[in-house]
Amino acid sequence: EVLATFQQNNVFLDKTTVRTIASGKSAQFPATGIASTAYHQPGTEILGDEIKHAERVITIDDLLTSSAFIANIDEAMNHYEVRSTYSSEIGHQLAKVMDANIAQVMALTAREASTITGEAGGTTLTNADYPTDSAVLAAGLFDAQQTLDEKNVPDNDRNAFFLPAQYYLLAQNTTVINQWYDGQGSISEGTVLKIAGLPIVKTNAIPQTNVTTGPSAYQGDFSNTVGLVAHKNSCGTVKLMDLASEMEYDIRRQGTLMVSKYAVGHGILR
Repeated sequence: EVLATFQQNNVFLDKTTVRTIASGKSAQFPATGIASTAYHQPGTEILGDEIKHAERVITIDDLLTSSAFIANIDEAMNHYEVRSTYSSEIGHQLAKVMDANIAQVMALTAREASTITGEAGGTTLTNADYPTDSAVLAAGLFDAQQTLDEKNVPDNDRNAFFLPAQYYLLAQNTTVINQWYDGQGSISEGTVLKIAGLPIVKTNAIPQTNVTTGPSAYQGDFSNTVGLVAHKNSCGTVKLMDLASEMEYDIRRQGTLMVSKYAVGHGILR
């Protein structure tokens, strides 16, 4: 039940580059630059040009746990099935924390210089009307797509992430969902599927404050963040211990302790 709820509520994990390690505290992610070309002069030796390369190291965070204690007397007195409810809450909370961490990394990636010297870095698009004007926000997604295209980012595996406020703002824009324009979505359903070729993902994980607590890799001032547009290779996830759950009856306390946990880390890639 914990795993099912986690998978149902987590939206960011599969939109990152994921590696699983059997042991250790970090993992290296390689990055390569762009090959060069040159016109060959007859008789000239071809020596082979250097392709720049670099790497990013992502460190595993401390073990993250979510737990609950179910007393026998409480379980007996409640008219509903307690363990199922607690399991769902635990799974939801673990998914919420992971999404928030990944979203913060993606926002930081957009501000980061290139992993490889001389290559393209991240980009921040700024417009005071993004939070409240659906037409301006939709135009911003076209600007984001153009920016990624100009940096030769692969077309596939790009996504746009917005809070419910901006998501439903876009869903009310009749141009965005107009089928005469090949729009995808519905006012009656309150959905918007794609804009500028970007799948639109609704999430509460978009950071909105100045984050100064928790792992340092996720900290930053996100007060003006409205949404994220990211390719799968922008953020990496390293798994040391995947999501697992344990449950044990404690005779001394006359109840059952439920613990779910994972040990992962997230970081900037490209």
